[in-house]
Amino acid sequence: MSLYALNNELIFPPVHLAEPDGLLAIGGDLSTERLLLAYRNGIFPWYEGRHILWWSPDPRFVLFPGELRESKSMRQLIRKDAFAFTVNKAFREVIASCKTISRRDQAGTWITDEMKEAYGKLHETGYAHSAETWLDGALVGGLYGIRLGKAFFGESMFSKTSNASKYAFIRYVQQLQSEGVELIDCQVYTEHLESLGARMIPREEFIARIHQLEV
Repeated sequence: MSLYALNNELIFPPVHLAEPDGLLAIGGDLSTERLLLAYRNGIFPWYEGRHILWWSPDPRFVLFPGELRESKSMRQLIRKDAFAFTVNKAFREVIASCKTISRRDQAGTWITDEMKEAYGKLHETGYAHSAETWLDGALVGGLYGIRLGKAFFGESMFSKTSNASKYAFIRYVQQLQSEGVELIDCQVYTEHLESLGARMIPREEFIARIHQLEV
């Protein structure tokens, strides 16, 4: 298959034309309009070097909020309010921490300065959101993503102390469910999110669901 090169036109190729690993297109920009068009069509950006790459994996890794799994130890931490939990209190600090945090088996980050700026604009316009955990007044964990209708598209998370990101994730999923969110996109498989209840579904089903959720 051919890799599609995007230009200034706000358009993406059909997702069924993606490579087996989900790579669909290269280029374009990170304007608010293009990013929203991407998410509404089951596509998300990652950087590789200087190039913006656009992806739509099949199958897609998702969490249905009602299938969230909490371990006994996490339930105890939540009952004890082990961390302070907030939403949208420190969006730019969260994305900066996701960019700089050291990750096992990962040499660098796909979160460039351009990504930080683009998602900061999405936050200012009400589309991008963050959830944070705090310990003794310090930001120790969190996540951010895009909220469109009844779907939330998770982008990245970080933790500076044990269980901080997991705590933020569980609390935020619970809040999103209470607000009517029915689907959380986790993009690609991780063992960590699988332990919390995320699972694979066919891309066709994923896209049909997000369209049904009026995103």
